[in-house]
Amino acid sequence: MAGLLLALPAAAQDCPGNPDALGTARVLRVDAATSPRVGRKQFATTLPLAAKEVVLTFDDGPWPGTTPKVLDALAHECVRATFFLLGRNALAAPAIARREVAAGHTIGYHTFSHPLLSRMSLAAADAEVDRGIAAVDRAAYGDAKESNEHPAKPHTPFFRFPGFAASPALLARMQARGLVVFGADLWASDWNPMTPAQELGLVLHRLDLAGRGIILLHDTKAETARMVPGFLRALKARGYRVVHVVQGN
Repeated sequence: MAGLLLALPAAAQDCPGNPDALGTARVLRVDAATSPRVGRKQFATTLPLAAKEVVLTFDDGPWPGTTPKVLDALAHECVRATFFLLGRNALAAPAIARREVAAGHTIGYHTFSHPLLSRMSLAAADAEVDRGIAAVDRAAYGDAKESNEHPAKPHTPFFRFPGFAASPALLARMQARGLVVFGADLWASDWNPMTPAQELGLVLHRLDLAGRGIILLHDTKAETARMVPGFLRALKARGYRVVHVVQGN
């Protein structure tokens, strides 16, 4: 297995002010040596999740109008998620990035400005990834592990390609850097116009078909921010359990 199961103190029954909270069931440690690429929408393998286990991931933030609402909903249910941050958005809203860290969420990287890396030269793609890592680390942690040598060293070795625009050469580059590339097992298609109710119905339908998996959402979307509280309640009602991914040892 790619990860080590750990007990999580913030169990559902211990959630302050919400004894019926969904909670976070367990922690899964993931590293590039054993799980270089995960998510069946893109790759042959995914995380070792049991039936009815989900990993919640959010892309493109932080965004002042929506990310705090998502964080409020997660806090109310004592759920921990993974946020794949854009460097430019993290620099523009560092307080929100630091709030994510303080709340115990996992921070991953999503480049600096969301280009499709597969349409760039390898050198340009490397520079974009490095710039994103440095910006996120500066915003979220107050530092950036930079040096004059390539590559930049991230705090957490988790990366998601914008638009899932990878290539064999880029994937090899990520693996050489020790980065786990996250795809997804399902998503809510929240880049398309829809109401929160429609989004909720769509993602629950897809999840019930899949039975488990890495779920991709966008904390920059107003409809998603409004949908998340009901989604977390629905996960609880349907017997799903949240797994929090963190970097391996």
